[in-house]
Amino acid sequence: MNRIAIPKHEWDEKLHQLLSSFDLYAPVENDFSCDYVKLDADTVPEIVYNKPKPVTPLKKFFLPVKENVTARANGAHPVVILGAPNCDVMALAFLDQIYLDEEYYDPAYGARRDRTTIISSDCLGIQEHCHCTSYGIEPTGNEHSDLSMALLEEQVILTIFNKKGESFLEKLGLVVTIEPEKQLLEALQNKQQEVKQLLAKQNGKLPDYQETGKLVNGSGDEIWKKYASDCVSCGACSAICPTCSCFLLIDKPGFQKIRQLDTCQYPGFERVAGGEDALGPLPDRFRNRYMCKYVWKPQKYALKACTGCGRCIEACIGQINKNELLMELSN
Repeated sequence: MNRIAIPKHEWDEKLHQLLSSFDLYAPVENDFSCDYVKLDADTVPEIVYNKPKPVTPLKKFFLPVKENVTARANGAHPVVILGAPNCDVMALAFLDQIYLDEEYYDPAYGARRDRTTIISSDCLGIQEHCHCTSYGIEPTGNEHSDLSMALLEEQVILTIFNKKGESFLEKLGLVVTIEPEKQLLEALQNKQQEVKQLLAKQNGKLPDYQETGKLVNGSGDEIWKKYASDCVSCGACSAICPTCSCFLLIDKPGFQKIRQLDTCQYPGFERVAGGEDALGPLPDRFRNRYMCKYVWKPQKYALKACTGCGRCIEACIGQINKNELLMELSN
């Protein structure tokens, strides 16, 4: 694993050089939130580093809300996404298992993955609903991204994980064999450890991923009726989730096939001809999402279907806190 450090002002200058040949995206704060924007000369200095987390999950770059999957892809610029938190990177790795499967390979998704370089961000702070470590996911970058970055003491520390990451740095004209100063790396490691301790303290009563699956699978009806009573079936929880990817495939004239993202929380999600609907009752529909995340998906896929980002809690109109539900199940 190679690491380099570059002064922040030089890093900004390097990014400026790429604006004409790459589509660069990174988190930038506005009056209401922090979210990805397409960078230009004015926004490069405003990139937010090491702060969890952009409002929009990383999946939006690879699974548009609506697209014609029969349309020919146009020649697109290579894309660089900077500052993705590791909860989102691990969620994207989970989606890769679905969409890059050899037997069911999705060419639209695959093309976007091929032309995108992902630079993850070490989280050097936490938010109220962050709980990645409860599910065994580190708040620091790993080999599922191409590079990771951290800003400390006005130095951008870059960790290179693969050839795509090395290639990106070569385009920037950076030498990948120079290690940062030992003191700077020690300071970064101390910060990373502090974040893990804060997460452990905040989520000490939350069951881990495997235990959650057992609790959800063995639960009775009452707890789902209780929490579903505040659900308005808006679908925000699953629409904002970085691993949810259910969709409708809609036939249009001219052999167009429109893929539109869907969610199991919408009424009628499983309605079939004749009006039968296995998820008609709201408590059943509400529980279905938990069964999918913690019981059914782990039976098929190696990586976790919930990465502990907490967006579903923040997006819920009914103010339903899934972590409170899971802690209640564990009592």
